[in-house]
Amino acid sequence: MKTICLYFEIHQIIHLKRYRFFDIGTDHYYYDDYENERSITDIAERSYMPALNTLHDMINENGKYFKVAFSLSGTGIEQLEMHAPQVLEKLQKMNETGCVEFLAEPYSHGLSSLANEETFALDVKKQAAKIEELFGKKPTVARNSSLIYSDDIGAQIAAMGFKGMLTEGAKHVLGWKSPHYVYHCNQAPNLKLLLRDVELSDDISLRFNNSEWDGYPLFADAYIDRIARLPEEEQIINIFMELSALGIAQPLSSNILDFIHALPGCAKEKGITFSTPTEICKACKSVSQLDVPDTLSWVDEERDVSCWLGNAMQHEAFNKLYSVADRLRIANDPRINQDWDYLQASNNFRFMTTKPSNVGLDRGIYSGPFDAFTNYMNILGDFINRVNALYPLDIDNDELEGLLTTIKNQGDEIEMKDKEITRLKAKLEKLEASKTKAKTEKKPAPKKAAPKKAE
Repeated sequence: MKTICLYFEIHQIIHLKRYRFFDIGTDHYYYDDYENERSITDIAERSYMPALNTLHDMINENGKYFKVAFSLSGTGIEQLEMHAPQVLEKLQKMNETGCVEFLAEPYSHGLSSLANEETFALDVKKQAAKIEELFGKKPTVARNSSLIYSDDIGAQIAAMGFKGMLTEGAKHVLGWKSPHYVYHCNQAPNLKLLLRDVELSDDISLRFNNSEWDGYPLFADAYIDRIARLPEEEQIINIFMELSALGIAQPLSSNILDFIHALPGCAKEKGITFSTPTEICKACKSVSQLDVPDTLSWVDEERDVSCWLGNAMQHEAFNKLYSVADRLRIANDPRINQDWDYLQASNNFRFMTTKPSNVGLDRGIYSGPFDAFTNYMNILGDFINRVNALYPLDIDNDELEGLLTTIKNQGDEIEMKDKEITRLKAKLEKLEASKTKAKTEKKPAPKKAAPKKAE
């Protein structure tokens, strides 16, 4: 029986402000608060809330038949918590139905998987902990930023204990193979891979409202018919996209939500079900390993990482950023860590691309790639100066780790002694109270004065 795995990414970038060379050393705040609030409020109103309301209605109308999966970046969650908490509240209500799965991904929505294994592991674990805090479920399936994947990344994800991972069903990787099967990582056979059907996903997220497209207009029954006509043995249809496709990339006026709403009814008529990624990983065996020696993603025609690391500017920014990764992980300073999360976000490197793309790129405040590079490097210069001021370069990583461990141990020892002092003070107060009570009880009652004799 064919089953559809429907998954949506929820991520919101942190907009950087205009930061000039002369700001280095004097201004340590890098963000455009107005634009951050404006953009997340706008996307929540035009996309997230209408789309989630529709998906929630689909669950309520179809019971356990319809299921859907989401992943939320940590930086996206922070923006929603500050400016659009109604989105998280809606997701929590949907979670209560038991028909929603939440996946793990890097907290920063960054490129740490391409730079530093330990940083990548911490990034994913931090987001997974946040998901568990919000929704009460520990993710068992992961996806990397923009579905970035390679054999090595799969092995890292498997080492973290995940049972499955989502990635792109790219033609240059699959060759003659179909994305409609479950595969496994060639370095970690226990990690199952679910591959996005590029055509079926992009028909909705990229082409739905394009009147010049041969498939326009796209109707739910015709879409499901295409799935039903796939060879009988091709059972897994993975449709992955950004949630913002419903309302932003494809405006609500295109009736995109009516199309989505009609999918379960049409699928039920054809005997097609819906499943979450974990359900598929548990129920289906892998047909073979997937060999991905070079990194792939779901971005651009090349389906690689060239949109983030395709020119010299991007490589310089990337290498400089991750040059302090080990020191930041060792130091674990909360304020520095927050800036670290925001500066890692992949969009910072995407804005520097010089590649042509079929998908429109809004560079925001930047006039072009060099402008984006210059602004980011100014901020990065100040950030690294702050790191070096806290933890000087003449202290190597091993020495820094030793010093911070000593400080932490001393702090723990002081905390234990404080607790012991508090305990002893409480015990002393209790003893003194007992002594006072005992003295009061033993003290003889005062003698009454004898009555005077009458004269």
